[in-house]
Amino acid sequence: MVTTLTVDCGGGGLKAAVVDDTDTLCCEPVRVPTPYPLPPARLVEALLGIAAGLPAADRVTVGLPGMIRHGVVVATPHYVNEAGPHTPVDPELFALWKGFDARAELQRAFARPVLVLNDAEVHGAALVEGRGLELVLTLGTGLGSALFDEGRLAPHLELSHAPYSKGRTYDGVLGELERQRLGDRRWSRRVQRIVDGLRPVFRWDRLYLGGGNAERLVVAMPDDVRLVANQAGIRGGSRAWTLIGV
Repeated sequence: MVTTLTVDCGGGGLKAAVVDDTDTLCCEPVRVPTPYPLPPARLVEALLGIAAGLPAADRVTVGLPGMIRHGVVVATPHYVNEAGPHTPVDPELFALWKGFDARAELQRAFARPVLVLNDAEVHGAALVEGRGLELVLTLGTGLGSALFDEGRLAPHLELSHAPYSKGRTYDGVLGELERQRLGDRRWSRRVQRIVDGLRPVFRWDRLYLGGGNAERLVVAMPDDVRLVANQAGIRGGSRAWTLIGV
């Protein structure tokens, strides 16, 4: 039995648990607030601190927000900001995160194999059935996305940063601040409209809506859209090694 420490790194919290190779939780998930300001070294320290209170694991999966390519941070939101989401970008933090080899640094820190992916990709690893085109959208601090074709992970696209309207991005119109401003009902109708608008772009066979705010949706979704529990970000940590590998 191979066990995997999985950490879902969000803008507001770091959630972690150990899962076995059947995607079963070996312990209760823990959550700590994401500390700010957050240079890479502080994130590594925080993850080691979380792991110290959980059962030992054979390997580690970390889901980070933003564009992660082969374990290296190309760009990440929130962590480059002075005090977290929706605060000014700190140029020094921006420079520290750009090109940060998260996988290599975490492997040194944990002294065990580490897989670093976009957080929505880890969500998707727990959900996809391997049939057709499957899109994963996570609704939380912002918008996360991952695309799988016949169970294989497609190259990551930062849909969240695509322009939506009037200078706003998908991240801005679907994120937590906008949900708070609109209220759940109006925000849910916006999610519904955006899902309808994205359908002809992706022509998915299945769309999964997850993340912490998926449970706040109060509108009906079509049959090809499935609402999923936020724990997918943890449960996908083991299966990611099979679907995505090293």
